[in-house]
Amino acid sequence: MDIAAYWKSALAQQPGKMRSFFRPDALVYWHNTNECFNLEEFIQANCDYPGEWQGDIERTETISDLIITVVHVYSADRTVSCHATSFFTIKEDKIARIDEYWGDDGPAPQWRLDKKIGRPIR
Repeated sequence: MDIAAYWKSALAQQPGKMRSFFRPDALVYWHNTNECFNLEEFIQANCDYPGEWQGDIERTETISDLIITVVHVYSADRTVSCHATSFFTIKEDKIARIDEYWGDDGPAPQWRLDKKIGRPIR
């Protein structure tokens, strides 16, 4: 399973290429918004999402039939930035399930800034 090629097709919103990475009975869970998609619903949600998107894989881990990625996803104009942590269950070299968690990037909340704790990562 070429997870980098999957992410390239997902970020470019290419439904035909995306579909080739999945089992037909795959399910995708977006836990932050309490949504579960079948394959076609997921491709529609991904490819109809407004805007043009780019991204960088920051980390990949593989444990048996599980691939975990952390991806920095951002709009082409760089006005939106977020991170996705994705857990891909692989069966017969295809994606059978994704459990995905999305978070918007931004500054620390004011209450933590006021406490003067922590420091920027970069």
